[in-house]
Amino acid sequence: MNVPRIHPDTIEEVQQRADIVDIVSERVVLKKMGKDLVGLCPFHDEGSPSFTVSPSKQMYYCFGCQVGGNAITFLMEIGKHSFSEVVLDLARRYQVPVHTIEPEQREELQRQLSLREELYEIMAIAVRFYEHALHQPQGSDALNYLKVDRQLSLETIQQFQLGYAPAGWESLYSYLVEEKRFSVQLVEEAGLIKARNTGGGYYDRFRDRLMIPIHDSQGRAIAFGGRTLSDEQPKYLNSPETPLFDKGKTMYALDKAKSAISKADKAVVVEGYFDAIALHAAGISNAVASLGTALSLDAVKHLLRYTDSKQVILNFDADAAGTTAAERAIGEIAELAYKGQVQLRIINIPDGKDADDFLKSTGSPEPYRQLMDNAPLWLDWQMQQLLQGNDLNQSDAYQRIAKQMVNLLTKIQNTDTRMYYVNRCAEILSQGNGTLVALRAEDLIKKLNRIRRKESKSEQEKQLDLVPVSADRGLLQNAEAVLLRLYLHCPEHRGAIAQELEERDLDFSLSHHRFLWQQIIQVEYHNPTGDLLSQVQERFLQNNRDLKPVSELFHLDEKSQRDLFNPPLMIQGAIACIERVLCDKRCRQALQLWKETDLTKEPDRARYYQEQISEEKKRIEELDKHRQVSLIDWLQMY
Repeated sequence: MNVPRIHPDTIEEVQQRADIVDIVSERVVLKKMGKDLVGLCPFHDEGSPSFTVSPSKQMYYCFGCQVGGNAITFLMEIGKHSFSEVVLDLARRYQVPVHTIEPEQREELQRQLSLREELYEIMAIAVRFYEHALHQPQGSDALNYLKVDRQLSLETIQQFQLGYAPAGWESLYSYLVEEKRFSVQLVEEAGLIKARNTGGGYYDRFRDRLMIPIHDSQGRAIAFGGRTLSDEQPKYLNSPETPLFDKGKTMYALDKAKSAISKADKAVVVEGYFDAIALHAAGISNAVASLGTALSLDAVKHLLRYTDSKQVILNFDADAAGTTAAERAIGEIAELAYKGQVQLRIINIPDGKDADDFLKSTGSPEPYRQLMDNAPLWLDWQMQQLLQGNDLNQSDAYQRIAKQMVNLLTKIQNTDTRMYYVNRCAEILSQGNGTLVALRAEDLIKKLNRIRRKESKSEQEKQLDLVPVSADRGLLQNAEAVLLRLYLHCPEHRGAIAQELEERDLDFSLSHHRFLWQQIIQVEYHNPTGDLLSQVQERFLQNNRDLKPVSELFHLDEKSQRDLFNPPLMIQGAIACIERVLCDKRCRQALQLWKETDLTKEPDRARYYQEQISEEKKRIEELDKHRQVSLIDWLQMY
């Protein structure tokens, strides 16, 4: 979407409504500390929390890397989005009316912003359509399956708005498009119908399936899961990704579980829709289901907002693969567990049953509650899995287990947690002989330090090959001059220049160029239809500023007219040059800090600088690849 300039009143209202805690906690696991909240900084690697969020000030600040700002700057930095994109997203989220500086563009922008609301309406109507069909003669098999096979009451069926998709090819299509008069494009964008490969027209995505609505945390229907009632494959068919539905950020039943999660201060995560529904029906209302074979980091961070202790109990389908199944189900959440940001526990149901089957077999929720209460921490569970079926009195088994323990310990990033498990492992390897515990612990620590030193040395050797490209002030001078000259003399390309600067979060580094750009913005804001050149010159005189440093930009000679031959190419090249100089500057700064760091005393800090250097080098390579001409040579002709 080509975003017009947003009116300052809209920006101010978004800033007032956006809650910093609500926004940051989606990306960072926060814990209460006095009036503020703290967590591990998302902008650099660290072992102990130095990232602070102040609800009263609506600001964040990291004492480790000295970054800070408000909700808007956080989203810009974390997602590398432009200012306008972030403001529009927040406006949609907090239902702030959007106004633009250019009134003629307001209607089109509002139309695009209303798309989501129309999709919400279509999804809500589809839910009611499927619910109604479930209680009609055509839905009798689906209703019987729910009541008999799943043993669900009508109250639970209504609570979760379960329904039935008729077997016809165009049942929902006819209802939404022909009867309710929604545009076919909108219904398709909602993920409810598909275009035919041949012959034209559309057909229903879900046919003859038990329908399970998926809601966002605010209780709005955003997608469906459809279970087959025949031998058709796949057994479960989910909605595609839509403007409303992001599978990786969604937990099933979170809208119904969030209050219970807050009250119990823990969440139970199961694999299937009906596992979550069965737990809710049994009174265990703090249960949600993942929407994939592995837990998504974004989904879990959203879930953790509702539990202060950050406790998540994972009930996965344990098969013979044991730890492999666990790691596959845990997915990205392992990173949080190793950092100590989540208290992850594992439920192992006897005989490999899922939660739904276990509740049916016991006839009571109490046995499941006992499993929850006794669920071991994930790291303890992994220890149990290492020992299962092994005899430490056998030399080969002892060596294998000791090696696996060291591999596990190296993944634990929190120092206190790592030392706790070093002692645990030492006790296990000592097999009850108290005199050997200290010796075994010392041996484990030596092996861990050896691995860490090896990793640091390897990174150090890689970085010794770094030859930073020196930043050239002349290059920056010429690149910025190209953009300003084009902006002043080519009105048709002003939008492209402003958009590139905003999207890449770039500013003019040289003071005289920065002042000129500020005057341009002020003129366009107060009198967008006037003569830009003369008005900017007038503002220089009013401010008693010397025009000489930028005078060449107001007049075109034979040499400067070359910039106008191919403006899009020149804009691309100038932007790449500015970005490269800034990348190079950050790279050299990180290199200097890395050289000043004691690798033996501060390996984590050294690793952070090494990663920063690597990221900047990659970005420099990308910039060089995308430049269609050698802008350096081109600009040096001037």
